Amino acid sequence: MSASIEPVEIIEVTELRVACDGGGGALGHPRVFLNLGDEGKIDCPYCGRRFTLKPGAKPHGHH
Repeated sequence: MSASIEPVEIIEVTELRVACDGGGGALGHPRVFLNLGDEGKIDCPYCGRRFTLKPGAKPHGHH
């Protein structure tokens, strides 16, 4: 049975491309750029933060 791991933190964004550095400091990680894709969400592979598209957001270049 596989358990679903809850994200460390959920961050609402208004763009489909985001940058994550883990929040900086000792707990940070190298900056990575992530694309939210068709589902409008992505989990950072380093720190587990979940980025989700804010409801009602209209990202640039997306119709």
